[in-house]
Amino acid sequence: MIHKERLGFFIALLLILAVLQGCATNRATATVDQTTDLSSLKVFYVKKYSEDTRDTNVLIKDRLVEMGFHVSETETDVDAIVTYVDKWFWDFTFYLLELTITLREPKTDFPLATGNSFHTSLTRKSPEGMVAEVLTNIFLNN
Repeated sequence: MIHKERLGFFIALLLILAVLQGCATNRATATVDQTTDLSSLKVFYVKKYSEDTRDTNVLIKDRLVEMGFHVSETETDVDAIVTYVDKWFWDFTFYLLELTITLREPKTDFPLATGNSFHTSLTRKSPEGMVAEVLTNIFLNN
């Protein structure tokens, strides 16, 4: 028969493992519409998310330029509009929990490609790292 002390220890251990498992989640995905040729997209406009208080739009612009694309300051004469949603979370410090970036057709707003990065506390990345991960996955998925 298992002693009550050992049973309590095993239950506590299982609870700790369950909590830690929830803290170590990461996911990075990208989908591209099958009719979209991303290689034809050269000029982008990054539309700032209305709830963005950390200038994630600037990180996206900078990464696109690093990747060799042109980023316009206006929505006119662009190949795609980039929209995004950034979700920040507090865990001793604020960190970027999830980032979704969507490339949209300028005239119809149709989503041409979407990428997502989700990293919880134990697998967190810098905001620049998450932007790079999402955009790399979008353009490598083509």
